[in-house]
Amino acid sequence: MRRHALLALAAALTLVAGCGDAPDPPGLTAAASAPRLPGAEPITTAPTAEGTGTCDTEATLAPAALPRPGAMPAGSAMAAIVANGRLRVGVDQNTYMFGFRNPATGRLEGFDIDLAREIARDLFGDPDRIELRSVTAAERIPLLREAKVDLIVRTFSATCERRREVDFSSVYYRAAQRIAAPREAGITDGADLADKRVCVAKGTTAAAPLFDLPTPPREVLGVTTWTDCLVALQQGSVDAISGDEPILRGLVAQDHHLEIVGDAIGAGGYAVGLPKGSDELVRFVNGVLDRARVDGTWQRIYTQHLSALGASPGPPPAKYVG
Repeated sequence: MRRHALLALAAALTLVAGCGDAPDPPGLTAAASAPRLPGAEPITTAPTAEGTGTCDTEATLAPAALPRPGAMPAGSAMAAIVANGRLRVGVDQNTYMFGFRNPATGRLEGFDIDLAREIARDLFGDPDRIELRSVTAAERIPLLREAKVDLIVRTFSATCERRREVDFSSVYYRAAQRIAAPREAGITDGADLADKRVCVAKGTTAAAPLFDLPTPPREVLGVTTWTDCLVALQQGSVDAISGDEPILRGLVAQDHHLEIVGDAIGAGGYAVGLPKGSDELVRFVNGVLDRARVDGTWQRIYTQHLSALGASPGPPPAKYVG
């Protein structure tokens, strides 16, 4: 009986082994590949880079004296916002340190978020009289043009091309554009991107410096958010990410297999975006930013949200014309 049982077991194992060794039927060979993220698409032409064009990208209107909160000049854009009961601001919820949703609290937090609250503070006397609307980079200009938000505070860089459609405050933060890649990937600077796939967020100027490299990347992939770039890299759809250094540092904080490499390949400054032709509101926002520079507010929110970037460079000086 024991001998019969052993023979039966050997036969079963042989059958299993035979099944495992059988070739796959024609046409059924599987290839592992990650699906492309929704909204992802190759960028084939360079957008206008920051600092190019015939305009002065950082020039803005000088601030006026700040009115008492809640007592805005009659007929002004600020009075209309106060009458509406809240300041509507387009922000990010996917850029760590600048605008992100804290998973522990569900609240939007970051440098840009607190800066927007300072504008609400000087309008209403209450920083919480604000409606924060999460928007993608590509939605910033359309939402201002359609008056669906009052302001955009979302790592928004002024360019000559954008100035044709919207107005900007003074620059409140300057950033260098760099590269993030997996450790041990052999990517150390822009020259190593020649045969690589690089991710950027659509609607930003981050693709422009990549096309200006002596040998541009094999593919520049545009996605909806910077977090999508991180997912694309983790899936193997791209080899590197290029964006402003604070944005990249936020991604590195979420994935310690990444590192920021090489020298800067571009630079720009963040400003508040406003509807085109809203001179009074531009002057008001510039007054708030000036107040934040002088009274320590800028430094306080830098320390709270951006200290991981190193010692504070201090707020950039404003450049006023008119």
